[in-house]
Amino acid sequence: MSRHLHLNAFLMSTGHHEASWRLPESNPVANTDVAHYQNLARIAERGKFDSVFFADSPQLIGDIGRRPAGALEPTVLLTAIAAATSRIGLIATASTTYNDPYNLARRFASVDHVSGGRAGWNVVTTAGPEAAKNFNLADQPAHAERYDRAAEFLEVAYKLWDSWEDDATLADKESGIWGDDAKVQPIEHVGRHFQVHGALNLPRSPQGHPLIVQAGSSEDGKGLAARYAEAVFTAQQTLEDAQAFYSDLKARTAALGRDPSTLKILPGIVPVIADTEAEALRLERELDDLIKPEYARRQLAKTLRVKPEDLPLDQQLPSNLPDEDEIEGAKSRYTLIVTLARREKLTVRQLIGRLGGGRGHRTFSGTPEQVADAIQEWFDAGAADGFNIMPAVLPSGLEVFTDHVVPILQARDLFRTDYTGTTLRDHYGLARPAGRTKSLQEAVS
Repeated sequence: MSRHLHLNAFLMSTGHHEASWRLPESNPVANTDVAHYQNLARIAERGKFDSVFFADSPQLIGDIGRRPAGALEPTVLLTAIAAATSRIGLIATASTTYNDPYNLARRFASVDHVSGGRAGWNVVTTAGPEAAKNFNLADQPAHAERYDRAAEFLEVAYKLWDSWEDDATLADKESGIWGDDAKVQPIEHVGRHFQVHGALNLPRSPQGHPLIVQAGSSEDGKGLAARYAEAVFTAQQTLEDAQAFYSDLKARTAALGRDPSTLKILPGIVPVIADTEAEALRLERELDDLIKPEYARRQLAKTLRVKPEDLPLDQQLPSNLPDEDEIEGAKSRYTLIVTLARREKLTVRQLIGRLGGGRGHRTFSGTPEQVADAIQEWFDAGAADGFNIMPAVLPSGLEVFTDHVVPILQARDLFRTDYTGTTLRDHYGLARPAGRTKSLQEAVS
């Protein structure tokens, strides 16, 4: 069998370009429009995408003057999308720093039940002190502490998802016995961060465990991904950097006794697509010209931990920026942005333009054939198992990709022509995890 790409549609209100909402075609309040997201998911399902994905943070991010701000809680949104689709996977972000395992395990198991086995959880530890202040904390926990908590959080979630055996529900009307109490066990977890009695108040879901996704690329993030993740969303600017990340993470996964093929690595790409390369570049310039630099500079300054006045628009980044070790927030994204600016000798204004489309993810403007070539190059070169597709403008960017790029990839036998399974794990070629009792029985035998 041919090795096939995995494609995920990363959906963000009017599109990933921060100025997309200003285009005549855009609905500037799409960020709270359920019908908008249902339509996008149907488009992606028409293109046989593996999944749709929603980022999230437990805080109001940035200046609301800059772009559509505020987002629907993504697991709630996924239930509405589940009702409007039948096959496409449904992935939402949720923080292990500002949630508790019981509620979150229940929430994702619920989405898995509602969708018939299409749920995925993008596990994040949430960077930045602003979120901490929403949860009775003066500052964010240290980077290593957040990841230590995340690892235990996942262990508790797995135990909760497995606290019901698959056949615990009997629904025997004649005997009057609905379920077998002996097949539902408390987890009795006592750890450094959590004490959870259990069991979960929900039967085991169709996938057993929702698909686990991870998006941190720091050393701690890669360690967590190698141990637990089944898909990794990452940002890489060059083929060489992507190859290095890919080989490193696959090696870490193998060193922990896992099959590296069960971990899918999906860099982000922001495609701007038109019939000609010149037209695609014109569309990109049109979007960049709509960026309001005063808003973007404030956001960049916050990311770099400097004052906005320290970033003159027509000068390069200052030389005295903090080292990555001094950053307690999104370490890998900080390094990516600084490296991009230094490598290409970008002014702050130019850097703002580069980040406006994808916040550090790779941007690419060209024809459908050129976009397909760019995707295939990284796939064939051992830099990606697929891609997080991040249209600059929605819905038009997703429609163009679905209708013009996907057929090219299918003609090259790089992507499915139809779904062959019903669950998100089926799309990723992953087995359903065995329940706790079955695993224990196998270990004994």
